Amino acid sequence: MGRRTPSCEPPMPDPLAYFITWATYGTWLPGDVRGWVEYRRGWQIPDPVRELEALAAMTEDACILDIEQRSLVEKTIEDHCQIRKWTLHAVNCRTNHLHVVVGAHTSPKVMRMQFKAWCTRYLKELEVERQRATDLIGQNLAVRNNWWAERGSQRFINDEQSLEAATMYVKDGQDRRVA
Repeated sequence: MGRRTPSCEPPMPDPLAYFITWATYGTWLPGDVRGWVEYRRGWQIPDPVRELEALAAMTEDACILDIEQRSLVEKTIEDHCQIRKWTLHAVNCRTNHLHVVVGAHTSPKVMRMQFKAWCTRYLKELEVERQRATDLIGQNLAVRNNWWAERGSQRFINDEQSLEAATMYVKDGQDRRVA
């Protein structure tokens, strides 16, 4: 599955791994004050009007994951990589986003889609279990439908140094403050 190159050049080798990132639902909206990425258009400057429009279009509150949910997401990704025989280099689920460094002969978009689907399934099951445990099941509380942002990013990792840097960032760089 080499990447496409002009016909006069040999095909590029598959990357060593992919650095895949996605946010939880509603935590980084189009127009965000931190800047934001528009699909196929790249990085965009803050746009308060666009952010308000995106906020108004949300069908649920923003999704902030607690420690139990974060652990479940990481375990689900680990298990899925093992089942698919993908090489998981690192995974780190945060309250509002997650990073995965994974090697496989599969499209990173397909991997992200599968990770999101399986994590959603198990997060919904956990939510139902929590409702049962607190006797809230009879109150017909809605189970969240939207856990993740629509898309995410994937970066190709083509050399050992980049793989080491991405893995270290995911494992150790999430809590460091930038000076």
